[in-house]
Amino acid sequence: MTDRKFDTMPRWSSIVVGGPDAASFLQGQLSQDITTVGPAGVWSLLLAPDGIVITSIYVAAIPDGYTLSLARELGDVALARLRRFLLRTACTLELIELDHGPYDTRDEQIDAGRPGPAEFARGLTPQCFGGAFVASTVSFTKGCFTGQELVGRLDARGSSVPWRMVRASGRAKRASTRCSRRRVRPALRDSRPRRVGANPSSVSASHTGACSRARNSSSPRTCPSRRLPDAERADR
Repeated sequence: MTDRKFDTMPRWSSIVVGGPDAASFLQGQLSQDITTVGPAGVWSLLLAPDGIVITSIYVAAIPDGYTLSLARELGDVALARLRRFLLRTACTLELIELDHGPYDTRDEQIDAGRPGPAEFARGLTPQCFGGAFVASTVSFTKGCFTGQELVGRLDARGSSVPWRMVRASGRAKRASTRCSRRRVRPALRDSRPRRVGANPSSVSASHTGACSRARNSSSPRTCPSRRLPDAERADR
């Protein structure tokens, strides 16, 4: 459960995409239909070829191209991913830092139900983040895009996935201090001799073993419990 008192400011970056082929390039790389994106912007996804979510992106149209707003922690990763497919394309990519993004606090992120870099690092498909997340980020009518095959197959099979992101809320309870006040007495090693047959300890067991070996030996001195005084040994 997230503690609302621990609220850090999300940091944002933006990949500015420009050039004559900006729209066609993004149409093949992002999960949203770029032809319907306006200045207000929409959420989209950057996927790996196997359908794993790399990051979510807020795409907005600008006069000369598009801006892709995303968490700053994943800016370099997303830029490198896009550049891998930038072949013989009249398109430019530039990574810049932003002061504000689609949400500016963790409270806003949680209320919107939006996963972040920590969730994307687990290597999950879009369906693992819920049906509302998929509906707001993926277009199944736009045609092919990177990662589309597996995402489309999961959608056709009822979005059956082994993992689901859930949002839990509740009032945190203070941990009881009753257990912390109890003092545990350390276990003491009992060195007192015990009778044979009364669950002897390791000390008494080794003592009994030494005596039994002494009885089978020809010399009485091998038993440590039967050492004779010096005078008696001299008489013998």
